[in-house]
Amino acid sequence: MEAAQEPISPSADPRQGESVAAQGIGTTISQLTKMRLTALVLLTIAVGYALGRVGQESFDWLRLGWTMLGASFAATGSAILNQVFESQRDSRMNRTRNRPVPMGRVSRTGGFAAGILCGYAGFSLLLATVNVLAASLTLLTLLVYILVYTPMKPITTLNTIVGAVSGAIPPMIGWSAATGGLEAGAWLVGSILFIWQLPHFLALAWMYRDDYKRGGHAMLPVVDPSGRLTGQVMLMTSLLLIPVGLSSTLLGITGWVSAVASVLLGGWFGWRCLGFWRVRTRENARSAFFASLAYLPLMLGVMVLDRGPVSPEAWLRGGREPLKTSVALPGTTFTDQNSD
Repeated sequence: MEAAQEPISPSADPRQGESVAAQGIGTTISQLTKMRLTALVLLTIAVGYALGRVGQESFDWLRLGWTMLGASFAATGSAILNQVFESQRDSRMNRTRNRPVPMGRVSRTGGFAAGILCGYAGFSLLLATVNVLAASLTLLTLLVYILVYTPMKPITTLNTIVGAVSGAIPPMIGWSAATGGLEAGAWLVGSILFIWQLPHFLALAWMYRDDYKRGGHAMLPVVDPSGRLTGQVMLMTSLLLIPVGLSSTLLGITGWVSAVASVLLGGWFGWRCLGFWRVRTRENARSAFFASLAYLPLMLGVMVLDRGPVSPEAWLRGGREPLKTSVALPGTTFTDQNSD
């Protein structure tokens, strides 16, 4: 999910690094840990947790807090290690050349040590306070991102798919923290994140394809000068979000409002990608990119607000199943039904 960062214009003056080097420790930490990307990862974990807690007696805010804290350490470690391993390629790209490691504000040795320490702290914390599954998924995310995705970036365009895998696991971490398992809902939310990343990143990569080429990255827009294949993939994957989103209602994870939102938001996102496929310009790629930025928080927000199973009988009640609570009376037990 590295593409979620705000890009730096490829027309930026290379000499701007002189002023960046003088920035404070707060800015260095923010850049080193990829704070905005880490925030997005934590958001998807929280969404997975919230959806996983549907139907359970309590939300358990303490467990969510431990999950977020452990995951934040792991995400930070992953971001730091990525910059350590990619420092040479980052130094050749205008949008990444001012990062702390390629600029020399943080040494590769120091960055490596900090990354390993943060990753270990995150895994250990989740193992001790949440559960083995959440800790294992967190470790898997880090390993896929650093040991598979990062080395693949200069080799094959398939790196984008592998990167999307690592970006799809965080909501599954949240779900597993909530339930202790990986039920169908965990895979569905992970699928939404996996699919969304493809048109999102390809739109960004098209806008900065010259910069990616300069950095030696084998991205699809780099090897697809016409952009025709890039546009086709963006269109197909954006439209695929519609049936996947509808599946959350069919599986009882979300309600009817979520179903409507998946059609409207997915259709709007697909329309923007269609515009790029028909006329492959930087402006249309930017339009599709910003549509992706709007789609994800809106769709996830609707899913969280509309979480819970639906049924045809409950249609007039807003598509909700009534809550069932057992009330004990002298010598008997009966079920009292109260709507949400």
